[in-house]
Amino acid sequence: SIIVPVHNSECWLDECLKSVWEQDFKGTMELSIFNDASKDGSAEIIEKWKIKLEEVGVPVIIGSNDSSEPRGVGFAKNQAVIQSSGTYLCFLDSDDVMMPQRVRLQHQVAIQHPNSIIGCQVRREPLDSTERYTRWINNLTQEQLLTQVFTSHGPTVIMPTWFCSREWFFHVGKFDEGGKGVPEDLLFFYEHIQKGGEVIRVNHCLLLYRYHPGAATHSVLEGTIWNHRVRFLEDRVLSSWTSFTIWNAGKQGKRLYRSLSPANQKKVIAFCDVDEKKITKGFYTYEESEERPKPKVPVCHFRAATPPFVICVKL
Repeated sequence: SIIVPVHNSECWLDECLKSVWEQDFKGTMELSIFNDASKDGSAEIIEKWKIKLEEVGVPVIIGSNDSSEPRGVGFAKNQAVIQSSGTYLCFLDSDDVMMPQRVRLQHQVAIQHPNSIIGCQVRREPLDSTERYTRWINNLTQEQLLTQVFTSHGPTVIMPTWFCSREWFFHVGKFDEGGKGVPEDLLFFYEHIQKGGEVIRVNHCLLLYRYHPGAATHSVLEGTIWNHRVRFLEDRVLSSWTSFTIWNAGKQGKRLYRSLSPANQKKVIAFCDVDEKKITKGFYTYEESEERPKPKVPVCHFRAATPPFVICVKL
């Protein structure tokens, strides 16, 4: 089942749905679209492609939220999944375009890895947008797909490229339906990893990934993502550590310290740095603390620091 949430996507939708029609996959395939309160011409474009796709043997299921307010990306994706019936789910955003071999190649891998999220490499449109991020997405090694899950970039395989089994999707437990401002893909990805899921990338460029100011991604605040990242780091890593050093006595390192739970703050034995000024000062005082006396954390040169480390730097 190809899963497409739609909200006011008329300018991209033709190209998107044409790419479904052009898939070279030989198995059975259906398209499941959920139209989330679009006020533009999206519904007409969907109806037009329903006819074309069904002519070539691809059934189209259309659901819609007919109220005046959209319920959000998480809700729309969940609805599109619920109304579909395929053994595998191939997620596609309505502003993106699949290469003809996408379903075939990801399906081959998914059969062998039932508890995985399968991603792929992408081509950015326009080409020069988010250059560093795109390089990161496309070049992570298999090992890094699991070790780099704590960075500010978010999921190591990006949501518009996801392919997974239906059974695993419901095992992880659907997308958060909080609506605007909720990073539903990041939360699902974290839950997937917590449940022991694998992350795999097909090393072919199978998606044209569009960057534009109207994209839902831009409604999520950096602070929201930061808080989820810190909680995830605490659950996955810090919960099993008795002490650690934060590598960076500057703004980012202190921000991390202040964001930790009180129990994890107590595990921080030091900050380490290369900046002589910070090291000479000798310690960081947590001024906002309710505790008396206020906690003081030593600052030392990185050569004198004791592992394990949480390296906290802006790239």
